[in-house]
Amino acid sequence: MHDIIDTAVAAGTFKTLATALTAAGLINTLKSAGPFTVLAPTDAAFAKISAADLNALLADMAKLTAVLTYHVIAGNVPAATVVTLHEAATVEGSKVTIAVVDGKVVLNGASHVTATDIAASNGVIHVIDTVLMPPAKH
Repeated sequence: MHDIIDTAVAAGTFKTLATALTAAGLINTLKSAGPFTVLAPTDAAFAKISAADLNALLADMAKLTAVLTYHVIAGNVPAATVVTLHEAATVEGSKVTIAVVDGKVVLNGASHVTATDIAASNGVIHVIDTVLMPPAKH
């Protein structure tokens, strides 16, 4: 079984995520033992961000790292557990809200989970259709 990074790359729909993780220097972290739960935005999710905003994000290491680590939850959290939660703490430090609406999991009121429980050797991937942005720090 592949780790989270190799599993995502093999899927072919996470090229932007892989590029962003590489730019932020997070590849080795997500290849480590974990376990991790990754809320993985597809290329289509990243395409919802304007090219200028995405390029600015890729150029800002601190903000890029915050956004990417906001998509990672320490531990292995399968879908059966996710649906019982109202929020989850992310590696970034903020919480992501979780709701079940019409039988579908919605994160932060905007991002829908489109596929769940993609197993990796060091955790699990849940596919999402919108990139999550961490709340602004005050």
